[in-house]
Amino acid sequence: MAKNVLVPIADGSEDIETASIVDVLSRAGATVTVASVCALQITASNGLKLIADQLISECVNNSYDLIVLPGGMPGAEHLRDSKELVKMLKRQQEEGKLYAAICASPFVVLHHHGLLADRKATAYPGFAEQLENSDSIDSRVVVDKNCITSRGPGTAVEFALKLVEELYGEQKAKEIAEAMLVI
Repeated sequence: MAKNVLVPIADGSEDIETASIVDVLSRAGATVTVASVCALQITASNGLKLIADQLISECVNNSYDLIVLPGGMPGAEHLRDSKELVKMLKRQQEEGKLYAAICASPFVVLHHHGLLADRKATAYPGFAEQLENSDSIDSRVVVDKNCITSRGPGTAVEFALKLVEELYGEQKAKEIAEAMLVI
């Protein structure tokens, strides 16, 4: 059964993280919606032009199995400042549904809005050291309750595969990893 996944983006979202998340989850069979908190077309942090499927305002009343935030600056700040997205993330947490972030977004978005309280997490170096719970900051990917976090561009595929595992199980993640020659 296809899982519904929301990937919010903004000007300055990290290119590799965004592409890896969308690609790996799509390979697993997820229905991935890319929604911009800015305009439909954004420029990622390293210049890649991306076109969102829709604006975040069109997604507010939808239900998602997972909401996953790419990092990048100032992309993470734009995500942090989106009232619609914050409302959705808080609802996701309250309902026990999965939410995830990589790179700057665990600190800039999730921590800022209290979405990492009582959870272990990691983030991009420099941000990770500012997290309240520093037990797992050097880990590549951290899963705690319904929250998954990761470090940055170099961990993006591993992070996306962990998202597949959380949504579809270990066997599906292994199949995707083998097909991508990751293992």
